[in-house]
Amino acid sequence: MSGTGDVMGNGGERLRRWRMVLGGESDGTGCALGGRDAAMDAALGALYGGGGTPGGVSGGSRRAGGLGGSAPRVARWLGDIRTYFPAPVVQVMQRDAIERLGLDSLLLEPEMLEAVEPDVHLVGTLLSLNKAMPETTRETARAVVRKVVDRLEQRLASRTRATLTGALDRSARTARPRHADIDWNRTIRANLKHYLPEHRTVVPERLIGYGRAAQSVRKEVVLCIDQSGSMAASVVYASVFGAVLASMRSIATRLVVFDTAVADLTDQLDDPVDVLFGTQLGGGTDINRALAYCQSRITRPAETVVVLISDLYEGGIRNEMLRRVAAMKAAGTEFVALLALSDEGAPAYDREHAAALAALGVPAFACTPDLFPEVMAAALEKRPLPVP
Repeated sequence: MSGTGDVMGNGGERLRRWRMVLGGESDGTGCALGGRDAAMDAALGALYGGGGTPGGVSGGSRRAGGLGGSAPRVARWLGDIRTYFPAPVVQVMQRDAIERLGLDSLLLEPEMLEAVEPDVHLVGTLLSLNKAMPETTRETARAVVRKVVDRLEQRLASRTRATLTGALDRSARTARPRHADIDWNRTIRANLKHYLPEHRTVVPERLIGYGRAAQSVRKEVVLCIDQSGSMAASVVYASVFGAVLASMRSIATRLVVFDTAVADLTDQLDDPVDVLFGTQLGGGTDINRALAYCQSRITRPAETVVVLISDLYEGGIRNEMLRRVAAMKAAGTEFVALLALSDEGAPAYDREHAAALAALGVPAFACTPDLFPEVMAAALEKRPLPVP
């Protein structure tokens, strides 16, 4: 009997799950929902139901409601989904609500912003609305962006600094290291011919060590970021990394954003929120103009890394863009081309331009934020990039 009860229980749970998936009264499961399940179903129906008409969430099991155009109603719905679903699901539902129901304009209202679950995609949406944002909403929007930026810095900053500090130290190897700075693996390999079998030891005639990074600037990094609408998440991550790099005294960091115009936001790098609100997502793309500006600011080519973050859809002069990349590489500059800097993989991108860059020795690839420190470390040390 207990076994039968377990089967019945499992069957009932399956019916409940199918009912939640299918929704509506015509799903055929014959499973009625109540309490928390009914409330979850209503929240899902408001977004994914077939009706989608203004008028609010219908009172129970039928997915035929909608969020309408009312900020209070949407704010209540946002509160509901945060109650019933985990944060990653909430973020997906918020994104779907903005895309499917056109809620962008409601994000300009403070009560709406206070109800949302902040994430990178929401920041991208807010930045795209920046110019239309009323003053009454701006401070609330900055608080939302600040919360996301602080989370990203906590996740990424310490590892980035540690990885790049190690890369800078290794790139400054010295032949007269102090004991604590000896690179034992390289020293042993360089002195294997001096192995004494009778003593089972190597007598090192030449020591190889890490040079300690000087307090002065050793490397220069230029982040050149495409701010077209498809690059929103990349802009957010790049701004955070720019601030982290700028906090390292041995790296001089420049941050440039572009569409058909070019904006140098280097003087705002002490606060990535200021950087983000200095961008303007959307518009055209002129990579050649942006690279021309970056090239004009390079003073030590052999000690400089240029990172272009773009989907490579060029609206400017294609051949001139490629000539600039070739000229920078010929001068000794390390050039990195990232199709995206986000957790979502490669976006749509111009494959012809990617192939042309690869022919110049510049592979174009998408990079996750967790891989970015390793990519930068390889570029600083002038070794092959860890292309995924």
